[in-house]
Amino acid sequence: MNKRKKSEQIVAETEPIVMEETTPMNNLKSDLEEIKDYEGVIGYILRNSTSAAIDLKDPTKIIEYAIVSSSAFDAGKELSDLFDLDTVKSIIVEGKDLKMLCVTIDENKVSVFMDKNASHEKTLRKLQAL
Repeated sequence: MNKRKKSEQIVAETEPIVMEETTPMNNLKSDLEEIKDYEGVIGYILRNSTSAAIDLKDPTKIIEYAIVSSSAFDAGKELSDLFDLDTVKSIIVEGKDLKMLCVTIDENKVSVFMDKNASHEKTLRKLQAL
């Protein structure tokens, strides 16, 4: 009597390896998290054509800040077109108690809100270095 060994098939099951992608948007978010800790910074809005990230110390002001941010970018575009200027890279709007720095980085629009007396130069340098 001959004994036959059944051939065994070993199937290796592997789970997909998820690589965390480093995108410019992720780098920008991490830089904005650092900027948020600067003295006098109230928060920021980061948006592009597909998403938005908002981090403000006073969440009740989100809609107001979003409207003023969008309006500032629109006004910059209109002024650029009206006076035949090149692309507007940054805008600083100062109000009674608040200052807003708006910067376009690639397809991303960043608005950083800060107290009126806070210095925006360090924030602008950090964002322009990206």
